Amino acid sequence: MSYKIVVLVKQVPDTANISGEVMKPDGTVNRAMLPAIFNPEDRVALELALQVKDRYGATVKAITMGPPKASEVLRECLYMGADETVLISDRKFAGADTLATSYVLSEALKKLGKFDLVFAGRQAIDGDTAQVGPQTAEKLGIPQITYAEQILNLSGNTISVKRKIDGGHEIVQGKLPLLLTVIKDAAIPRPFRAKRVMAYKNACTLLELEKMVESNSLLYVDTLKEEYESKGLFIPTLTMDDLDVDPARCGLAGSPTKVHKVESVVLASNEHIRIEPNKEGLSLLIDKLLEDHTLG
Repeated sequence: MSYKIVVLVKQVPDTANISGEVMKPDGTVNRAMLPAIFNPEDRVALELALQVKDRYGATVKAITMGPPKASEVLRECLYMGADETVLISDRKFAGADTLATSYVLSEALKKLGKFDLVFAGRQAIDGDTAQVGPQTAEKLGIPQITYAEQILNLSGNTISVKRKIDGGHEIVQGKLPLLLTVIKDAAIPRPFRAKRVMAYKNACTLLELEKMVESNSLLYVDTLKEEYESKGLFIPTLTMDDLDVDPARCGLAGSPTKVHKVESVVLASNEHIRIEPNKEGLSLLIDKLLEDHTLG
């Protein structure tokens, strides 16, 4: 049996390097002001999916919802070992919160056909809500296992998973189809494979092919698309018109929550005292600790 796996991945702003005006007036993140990276926990989720592929046999399809440049993270998925990728992109999806995002993702999964497992990172570093995975499972009407840290067994339509809980872990079983959210310590993502980088570095979406045609009058987009499809280098894009979605539930219109402000908080001391490793230094340390009531 070959399982069909879908991995939800996201290209996120690097929140460890916040600078400039990172918020727009509408309460959304100004992503152009921050470098974009592969969401760390989604990379781990992809690794776990690839381990299932290696161990049990499966096809792995990575999908992401985001702007056109999110195709970069899909190429990285191909470099790691994903078999297929799909970009979900439309200006009408912009500004989506977790409710709107999970709605579009669930409709895209329905559009893409039968699947056995959906993997996702526990949360994205740009929101830290841990809501998209569970909300997507709820909208699909399938069971979910959150905080997964190890796939113990997969047999037929039953999966056994070790999941993290406060103070320890528990072993749970679920029936397929099923969605798992994965914690960052579940695995160390494999590096890009050189052969796959060479094979897929030119993988493109339709928009990227159209830009190539704009810069070269000898190229035709339809011919180029057929060529890339024949070589397995075409990354399909799903827009609002391709999905059976309610526009009122997408993007800003379908997002009841708004981000008020994003800040980078750095804790630093205005002054410091060097304590010498001798008797006088020890006396000074004790005096200072008594002074601020750390001792006594």
